[in-house]
Amino acid sequence: MASADQQDIDARIQTYYGEVFDEHARLTTRSAQGPLEFQRTQEIIRAHVPSGRVLDIGGGAGIHSRALMDAGYEVEMIDPVLRHVEQAQDAGVVAAVGDARELDHPDHSFDSAILLGPLYHLASRADRIRALREAGRVVRAGGVVLAAGLSRYVAFGAASLGRPVPTPIPGEWAALIADGTPGSKLRFPAGHFHTAEELDEEVADAGLDVLEVVGVEGPAGLFLESVEDVHPDVRDAALTVARAASAMPGIRDQSAHLIAVARVPA
Repeated sequence: MASADQQDIDARIQTYYGEVFDEHARLTTRSAQGPLEFQRTQEIIRAHVPSGRVLDIGGGAGIHSRALMDAGYEVEMIDPVLRHVEQAQDAGVVAAVGDARELDHPDHSFDSAILLGPLYHLASRADRIRALREAGRVVRAGGVVLAAGLSRYVAFGAASLGRPVPTPIPGEWAALIADGTPGSKLRFPAGHFHTAEELDEEVADAGLDVLEVVGVEGPAGLFLESVEDVHPDVRDAALTVARAASAMPGIRDQSAHLIAVARVPA
């Protein structure tokens, strides 16, 4: 059974994504960052999963699922939010309501699984490990699991930069940077913010063999998040930096999203 805190987050997820926030627009038209995140995420997936049957766990509005289908992958998607499932179905994706912590799929039935949202909506390490183990369970031996986290340092910057620093440092700021605990005033229903090293450790502790942990958007992603559009040269430069710095310790944490790439052991 989920803790009271997780039950609250789960309820907020339904309200936030079902009634307030348009996840489809986030990756397409909301800001210049969305297309960068989309392109980089697709690059990372396809670099490690060249073909096959993919389970998109917590797939949102189905943007990534649809793109993979268009590239020849066989994709199924689950998400806890009915609005997302309906948007994905409207786009032609096989999608159903589901929970990353308890997948309704047989063992070893996919070539790969992607979790681009579940981990940062789960407050407890036990729940995150459970979701990762479930992903590993449904993927065949030698298959790939890709799991995303939200950068703790980017979250701390969003909370603290561009304003006077209080003395003493607020307890919620300390909890965020030390433990990845979201602040109480955050509208976004976050459960946890990761460091790249912590994401690596959790994926490994779930029994998966970690190949790498990479940053997605790179250091320019935050700038692109603040503007609707930029000159193509700026987008190209941001993409070049994101690719070049993706695996560099410390620098990769300046990406809003981190992705761990892991293999299911034989």
